Amino acid sequence: MNIADRSLALVDLALRRRFAFVGLEPRLGQVWRDWVVKECAVHPGLVADIERRIAELNDQIAADARLGKQFRIGHSYVTPAHRLEAGDTKKWFLQVVETEIGPLLDEYWFDAPDEAQKAIARLTQGW
Repeated sequence: MNIADRSLALVDLALRRRFAFVGLEPRLGQVWRDWVVKECAVHPGLVADIERRIAELNDQIAADARLGKQFRIGHSYVTPAHRLEAGDTKKWFLQVVETEIGPLLDEYWFDAPDEAQKAIARLTQGW
């Protein structure tokens, strides 16, 4: 269940009382880096930069009392669905931020739009 959807909080509570749950952590580590480099043809330096940007965003999200660690961004957002052409990595990442991560951050910080925009700007800074 996506706990980001607060309207389901009572259903979530009922399910958690009846079933065991396993927590999953965002994993943008060596296995992810190796896979993206090999399978998606992304330059290792760009993969490391994307990992750093997402890690910094996740630190900000986890430290926010309104959100917390359960709202962090996982690897599915930054794993290309197909092999990228040479030189397309930055374009692909900017599109992911614009169409997927950015709207999610706007929703997370609906009451603080400046905070969402600053986080989006940090993700794309220099690209």
